[in-house]
Amino acid sequence: MDKKIDDELTYRIIGCAMKVHNTLGNGFQELIYQRCLAIEMDKAGLKFLREQEMPIYYENIQVGTRSGFYR
Repeated sequence: MDKKIDDELTYRIIGCAMKVHNTLGNGFQELIYQRCLAIEMDKAGLKFLREQEMPIYYENIQVGTRSGFYR
């Protein structure tokens, strides 16, 4: 991916996160911030998937997976 695209995407994502932080402030559960960030990213036209399963590696050997269920 082109560096300019990466920088623009990063800028947009951080902008969404900052709007959530500035609106809500501190003290809420992570789930509330996740939901609000999803709203802002959707409004910004950013495509994303929430809480996806991820492989876990130890010394380049996959030893398991971690689902998005764990926070």
